[in-house]
Formats: sequence, C-alpha cells, structure tokens
Amino acid sequence: MHILLIHLFSLFSLAAPIAATGSLASSNPNDASPVFTVGQHGTNRDSVNQTVTGGRRNAITVAVAKASPAVVGINVTETREVQYQQFDPFGMFNDPWMRQFGFGGPTRTQKYQVKALGSGFIISADGYILTNDHVAGNATKIIVTTTDGSQYDAKLIGTDHTADIALLKIEGKSNLPYLRFGNSNDLAVGEWAIAMGNPFGLFSINDKPTVTVGVISNTGVNLGLEDGRNYRDMIQTDAAISSGNSGGPLLNASGEVIGMNSVIRSTANSNQGAGSIGLGFAIPVNKIGEVVKRLRAGEKLIPVDLRGLGMAWYDLTDESKEYFHITNDVGVVVGTVSLQSIADKAGIKAGDVIVAIDDEKVRGAQEFQSTLADRIAGETVTFHVQREGHDVNVKLKLPGK
Repeated sequence: MHILLIHLFSLFSLAAPIAATGSLASSNPNDASPVFTVGQHGTNRDSVNQTVTGGRRNAITVAVAKASPAVVGINVTETREVQYQQFDPFGMFNDPWMRQFGFGGPTRTQKYQVKALGSGFIISADGYILTNDHVAGNATKIIVTTTDGSQYDAKLIGTDHTADIALLKIEGKSNLPYLRFGNSNDLAVGEWAIAMGNPFGLFSINDKPTVTVGVISNTGVNLGLEDGRNYRDMIQTDAAISSGNSGGPLLNASGEVIGMNSVIRSTANSNQGAGSIGLGFAIPVNKIGEVVKRLRAGEKLIPVDLRGLGMAWYDLTDESKEYFHITNDVGVVVGTVSLQSIADKAGIKAGDVIVAIDDEKVRGAQEFQSTLADRIAGETVTFHVQREGHDVNVKLKLPGK
C-alpha cells in the first residue's frame, strides 16, 4: 500500500477568482517580551510520567488543562496565480510538436483566493505565536482564534521556509496564556507525548483544541527535502495527528512544548485531507527556539541554493569508486564542477569525496543535501574531503535562492 508524506495543512474552500484584499494588523517585533529558553522551565519528567496512570485526573489531564488556553486555530487566505491560454478549445497548442513551431495562443494570468486552516500556539504573553510556514508563510490574511472565542488579525513577523517555521504576532490583548519550551535533546523513546491542534477545523466548533495522546516513537528521523522544506532530525510520535494539526504543539507530560506537529505519513487521504495511521512527525523545539530568536531579531532567513554551488554529487557506487580510484565507503563523490562556480573557486575537484560538513558526518547524497539545506544562505561551511588518499578541508560560502 502506497504511503504518502503529507503536510498537515488542510484546504477547506476555494473562493471564486478575485484579487487579494485586506490589510494586516501592525505589531512591534522589537517588543521586550521574552522568548523562552529551551529547557529553562523543566520539571522532573520521570516523576511526572509515573503519575500518568495513577487516576482519572493524572499528569496528562493536568498538562492538557494547563496548555489548552495557549493553543489557537489559524485561518488563512492565500492569493494564487494561474496562467492559461485564452482560446484553445481542443488543447492543440499544448502539444510539444506544435510548440516547436512557435504555436501557442495568447495566455492570461488569473488570481484567485484559497482559504485554509491550521493550528498554532502562543509563546509569549504579548502575543507571539508559532505555526508552520506551510500554514501561514504565503498568507495575505491571517485570523487567529483563541479558546475564549476571540479572533485577531495576525501579522507575519518572519518565516523560515526551509525549516517550515513561521512566527506571527497578534495585538490588542496582554497577559495571554502561553506555552513554555521543554528540551527536545532530552527525549526518551517511549515517553508520553500529547498532540494538540485543529484537525479538520474542529477547533471552530467550540473553540477548543483537539487532544490526542501517544508516545515518542523515535527521534532524529531524517525525512529529507519535501517541497523545498527540510524535515531533518524530526520527532516521531504515534499520537494521532491529521490534516489541520499543522503548527500545533507536541507536548511532554509536563505540558512543555517539545515539538511542532508538521507532517504525517498516511494511506488515508481524501479531498478533505489526510488521516492518522500513527506515523506523525514534529519539528524539535530546540531547533524552533533558534529560529525564533533569529526571526525576532529581524533576520531574513534565506534558503540555501544547492544548485548554486555549481557541482554535482552522487552516492558512492562500485563504478564511481573504480573510476575515481576511491577507497572510501562513506561520503558523497563529486562528479562534475562547473568552471568559475562557487565550488570551483573554493577548490572542490571532480573525484573528491566529501565525508563531513563541519562536524557532521555525511553518509550519502540525501544526507549531504539535507545537512546543507539546514543552514542559512551566507553561512560559511567546511567540507572535509578525501582526495587521492589525503585529507583536505575546503571552506565555502553558501549561496542563497
């Protein structure tokens, strides 16, 4: 049975083609409210986990009651464009044979609005909110609904497309309930995990988030690049998460955020979205914390342009090892290097075997790409290279898109 990797973002309506309208509320990104340090507010996790099955009101119910007011529903409007030929009733101008002779009727661009929904959670009393980039990163209008039924226009403070993290801000109310960050570097496989959010828009029924409970199934899972987003070092859970849960928190039994629900693998998919089969993945909160700091500082996080390096790389095979006289079993082999490219100017040569990037080992092409995509354009990295039996270090500056 085919298994799909699916964003948890769910489209719920497609409006008639119209131009984008609406303004967003203003906010002050330099607000003095704190962003909470990862692991700063931790409690004794072992003792908390032991109380989970101790009675009807246990650690899970306490954590849910504490966290629920800080979970929000997010409704967004995106403006999209589509190009089409004005007159081509039989589709003949789309034929490649016709196009090679210059045929191809006049084209027209039409804008239309798409409405969609997702989840989020408040991280500061003054209204900073986290969600996924694939929920709100391209939105022209964002409406946040809190558990008291209030609705706010939200401003997109910043986004990291590759990491799939977006930071929002709402105004008009102080002393908002907020969630505290745990430590995703200190997770035990098998410990309790609580997923909260807005699956299939259920939040809109009674302004309350849906709660599901499971365990941490795995950590450090590398799903690779999907639609330009790099799902690396992910937390896997069997807590049921479905379409619309995107951007919602994954909590530990202390009610601390340990991740952000982002993608699932599912065999159950329809025009209403994808359902859970117990394979959900969350972005670890330690990574989220670093991104939030940079976004609040006003940094524009530009994705790395892998093609801009000007070189091709491949998994090591018996053929490439024989052709380049390589004795390594681990790494990626550089096949070609374009003249005057970034790689060429840095000193990369065809036949080089890249075994590590800075202090991270590279075991294959997918891991090489994922490790580079996890960086920000403009950063300088060191490739640890094995060349004709010698160790060589090559520094280069990563290009942006």
